[in-house]
Amino acid sequence: MIDLDHNATTPLDPRVREAMVELLARDDLGNPSSRHRRGQAAREVVEAARRRVAQALGAEALGVTFTSGGTEADDLAVLGVARALRAAGQPAGVLTSPLEHPAVRGSAARLADEGIPVAELPVDEQGRIDPTAVAEALRADPRLGLVSLAAANHELGNAYDLPAFVAAAREVRPQVLVHTDAVQALGKVPVSFAAWGVDLLSLSAHKLGGPAGVGALVHHRSLRLRPLFAGGQQERGRRPGTEATVLVHGLGHAVALAGAEQPRRRARAEALRQRLLEGLGALGARIHGDPVQHTGNTINAAFEGCDGELVMMSLDLAGFAVSTGAACSSGSPSPSPVLRALGQPPARAREALRLSLSASNTAAEIDALLAALAEILPRVREAGPVVRSAS
Repeated sequence: MIDLDHNATTPLDPRVREAMVELLARDDLGNPSSRHRRGQAAREVVEAARRRVAQALGAEALGVTFTSGGTEADDLAVLGVARALRAAGQPAGVLTSPLEHPAVRGSAARLADEGIPVAELPVDEQGRIDPTAVAEALRADPRLGLVSLAAANHELGNAYDLPAFVAAAREVRPQVLVHTDAVQALGKVPVSFAAWGVDLLSLSAHKLGGPAGVGALVHHRSLRLRPLFAGGQQERGRRPGTEATVLVHGLGHAVALAGAEQPRRRARAEALRQRLLEGLGALGARIHGDPVQHTGNTINAAFEGCDGELVMMSLDLAGFAVSTGAACSSGSPSPSPVLRALGQPPARAREALRLSLSASNTAAEIDALLAALAEILPRVREAGPVVRSAS
């Protein structure tokens, strides 16, 4: 199977696997919250991982909170901050966009149900967001206290100018908090908590060669966050539950490698992306997303008259892994909310495929995909549209 769905997950980096296996072989590790030697040995592993993440991102180690993944990190950022702001009697409304990951959009919807204001920024037909719109939205609604915008879009591959968003927001309201979901950015574009000037940053290990089931929310150490659930005082009271020592260890190594190798990974993936883009153009593809500011690995392509789900399944049978959108929303009969936000009608949005590459792909794999598409597309067009139960 040729993997062209790296935005959904990535293979475990052999170096990360080796580090985790070495840790699994140790018999001296206990609960990292225990005060005896076995517990403190595990605690040192957890804290070393925390330091690696902080160093790679230009953050403070005490501002790294480990979570079960990117979804929980997003939920903790949006729900945890908004609820803490409301409890403190401060503006708690959330400013976001219709392009965000389902975790951010879902958290915002939950806050709206709780009576907390939520506002969405306008986007253009390529999924771009004008920083001036951030300033205008904050100026128009003094109830907004948190801005949550992704550093890179999971479906389009757009990369965003976070410092510009932060500058626009702080010009209007210096105390406003800014969160970014950097899950799809880390390892593809330069990511810096300090240089970007954000207050919170989400990441996930399995998107960058680490293990599934672990992520982190990076934030200022003094930031007030309401925990999502009850329990102990782990992670300085922000995230109850015993830390997954081995997974956290893998996360630390994966983040460090992604930061150090980002330029090389980007150059390799971008060369393959350009090859794929040219081939898709020859097949008549319609490309969604920003042609200039992108992650260098993702293409969202659609073929007139071809149902994306049928193309994806046909490619799967031919030995290629691709997707039609966010892995967290797979199986939904509804067209992509991201493409709908770009102004695509439902029928055209359902024609989309997401192709996401990594430095491990090869030119031969790209050529093989293009050859397979040349055979598959006419058959899918002949089959006609798929009837679905939801629109």
